[in-house]
Amino acid sequence: MSDWMEAVREQYRGRGVGERLAAGTVGQKPGVVVVDLINGFTDPACPPGSDLDTVVERTAELLERARAVGLPVFFTTISYEPRDLDELVWLRKMPALRALTAGARWVEVDERLAPRDTEPVIAKKAASAFHGTDLAQRLTAAGVDSLIVCGATTSGCIRATVIDACAENFSVRVPRECVGDRAEGPHEANLFDIDAKYADVVGLDDVLNEVLGEVMTG
Repeated sequence: MSDWMEAVREQYRGRGVGERLAAGTVGQKPGVVVVDLINGFTDPACPPGSDLDTVVERTAELLERARAVGLPVFFTTISYEPRDLDELVWLRKMPALRALTAGARWVEVDERLAPRDTEPVIAKKAASAFHGTDLAQRLTAAGVDSLIVCGATTSGCIRATVIDACAENFSVRVPRECVGDRAEGPHEANLFDIDAKYADVVGLDDVLNEVLGEVMTG
């Protein structure tokens, strides 16, 4: 941990910021939300893409275990229609995202994660997986009571999704190895802030042992 992060953590201690979620808040039926691990983000050849090979590999490991115990899994993608390209403010701020047009291979989930027929791929046009989508309703219908959030990017769509998940009153775990960004600084700073305010950022082994372990023995 960098010096500034340790200084801020010390500042937060005793002031009610950065508490850990209590043991037992995992819930009886966690759901996994894989945010935007699509070709356009995992292939550096695409303008908004970067090298996320390790993130994809570790997320595949998580999915293998989650599927084995029957957890619901949900994917998201970013996909724009031609009319969106000149209308959306986000695309003026991040024109790299204009490559993510409906029907392009860039909007498809990375084949290394291979969504199953029962695992919906929810298209969105904003950072949060909840904004303008039916994700909250799908989670409720599936009986999901807590979330494991993976994907990209940490400083953008992961952060926005976790904030909205917290607002929807879901207890959230973010496995550190299963999220990534285009640069280390924004990645680490946003993990720190997510952990302080909205979710528990934990190691993947902790998720596999605690969350999935509880499901198997619950």
